[in-house]
Amino acid sequence: MFSAEQIAYANRLRPGTLVEVLGIEYIASAPGTFAATMPVDQRTHQPMGLLHGGATAALAETLGSMGSAMLVDAATQAVVGIEVNANHLKGVRSGMVTATGRLLHQGRTTHVWDIQVHNEAGELVAVCRLTNVVITKRT
Repeated sequence: MFSAEQIAYANRLRPGTLVEVLGIEYIASAPGTFAATMPVDQRTHQPMGLLHGGATAALAETLGSMGSAMLVDAATQAVVGIEVNANHLKGVRSGMVTATGRLLHQGRTTHVWDIQVHNEAGELVAVCRLTNVVITKRT
């Protein structure tokens, strides 16, 4: 869905944000998708030592929001998330998770993403849905 140059651009926007704190990195993915990885460690754990559901939701919203942002005219438009939903299916204690998003709807004013999160063994650990609204930038 996105070129290597677009993925590199997205990664250059990470410093000084939650994206950097959580260790999220955008990566190349299959055609028609956008993907990112996130480590499962002390930054992303909940008190019981498992991947925090909020970190998973942050990964999904980060992925879909950046994906939508790269699809609009950045000079005149911005993208904001208006709803994120995550179903947590399997616990993860360590390693890396990969979120892969597929744009389900690219309308004039809304984008809807379906995002699946897998562990290093390829097991599905969460399914997420993100809705973004495209707004006109204020001048």
